[in-house]
Amino acid sequence: MTGFKLGGVHHVAYRCRDARETVEWYGKHLGMDFILAIAEDEVPSTKEPDPYMHVFLDAGGGNVLAFFELPTKAEMDRDRSTPAWVQHLALKVGSEAELLAAKESLAAAGIKVIGPVDHTLFHSIYFFDPNGHRIELAYETQTTEMKRRLDAVKWPMLEEWSKTKRAPKHAQWLHDGSSAK
Repeated sequence: MTGFKLGGVHHVAYRCRDARETVEWYGKHLGMDFILAIAEDEVPSTKEPDPYMHVFLDAGGGNVLAFFELPTKAEMDRDRSTPAWVQHLALKVGSEAELLAAKESLAAAGIKVIGPVDHTLFHSIYFFDPNGHRIELAYETQTTEMKRRLDAVKWPMLEEWSKTKRAPKHAQWLHDGSSAK
């Protein structure tokens, strides 16, 4: 035990190419309000001289998405050892209709959208922001029974994976169409 319990995520931070473009893009395409900007010439935690702009956006439900623009650093890139589909930010929407409306709005703005993809537990669409970060919008479809069944196999699945590095089949029902409703 740690002696403390986390109270949630304060914010998630990514790098961006252009702070203004990022704030405007997230406001226009995802309806996020711009809530705070912090600019410094020195990193508070390390005292390194490194000017930056740190912007914060309201992602709903008390969640905050933040970005750093770092003009003195080399052009940003992604981790080339990790497939582009792995590192992403998944955000919730409230209904299937909202998911489809988001897809239509993004596509109309010229943004390439994949999906909706049916993951049994949720339906998602995927796209990239102007910084190259993959974004997922997801609508929850899981039932109480699905949650119960997945909870019952999470540790056995993890244990089998740890030993074999092969996908365990404990929850194959997620993929074969026999899901518990």
